[in-house]
Amino acid sequence: MKIIFAGTPEFAVPTLRMLLASKHQVCAVYTQPDRPAGRGRHLHISPVKTLALASGIPVFQPLTLKAEEDVQHIVALGADLMVVVAYGMILSQAVLDVPKQGCINVHASLLPRWRGAAPIQRAIMAGDEKTGVTIMKIARQLDAGDMLHKEECVIEAHDTASVLHDKLAELGAVGLSKILTQLEIGTVVANKQDETQVTYAAKLEKCEATIDWTQSSEQIDRNVRGLNPWPVAQTLYEGQVLRIWQAEAIQQETELKPGTARSLQKHMDVATGSGLLRLHEVQLPGGKRMSVEAFLNSNNVNGITLG
Repeated sequence: MKIIFAGTPEFAVPTLRMLLASKHQVCAVYTQPDRPAGRGRHLHISPVKTLALASGIPVFQPLTLKAEEDVQHIVALGADLMVVVAYGMILSQAVLDVPKQGCINVHASLLPRWRGAAPIQRAIMAGDEKTGVTIMKIARQLDAGDMLHKEECVIEAHDTASVLHDKLAELGAVGLSKILTQLEIGTVVANKQDETQVTYAAKLEKCEATIDWTQSSEQIDRNVRGLNPWPVAQTLYEGQVLRIWQAEAIQQETELKPGTARSLQKHMDVATGSGLLRLHEVQLPGGKRMSVEAFLNSNNVNGITLG
């Protein structure tokens, strides 16, 4: 099949790589326009664009896909299918109607659970035992299209959003490869989503990074993992922001007030609303990430209240 690929971040790269290695022809790649990033505000090229250019695939970066000339350009490509993975742009109905086999999306959740912007993070923070990817037909309503295929993934106890992101990125490529085969032989079965089971994965906000020590240690641990690598869970330590990259819930009751820290045998535990949170990796302003053992070498935390 002749395929148009639309995607932008690292999550989309394994799927594009799979398509480039397949028997199918990627005739064009659409990705977000280059934008300033980092301290120097230099123009940043998306990971998808980097791979496409290295593979000799034409790259297009329109500000929107609503202009008639953009739609006509897609028509002129004569594609059988459009594959969208974290493109970051809503497709108009005019675009959706162009490819012969339609437009399909690789979404990082088991729909209809976690439609929206942050499905990986929200699944961890909600304590879901499993997640996955859903290959679906694209509809005008956000992530509401008919489901074509799912690949499931267990959320392990120590999975961060970063780790789970990489797992699901690879699973997306696996799931799409199966659907391409089914599309060719005409065996795809589309299932409508159960609207009564829909949940929404709201975009992460920086304000969510601040730890509420009155929550349970299990919930705080899930938040720490879900907020890694951005915006990273944080608390106040002696007037400084202490970022917490890795932690672990300890099922041990304590009479300490929530937020009170203690150190014991090179461990740093913090009392919560229920149980203790054992910190493993932290970071002070202007410093590098460090193990708690290294942090305790120069910090006496016993009795200090965080937050």
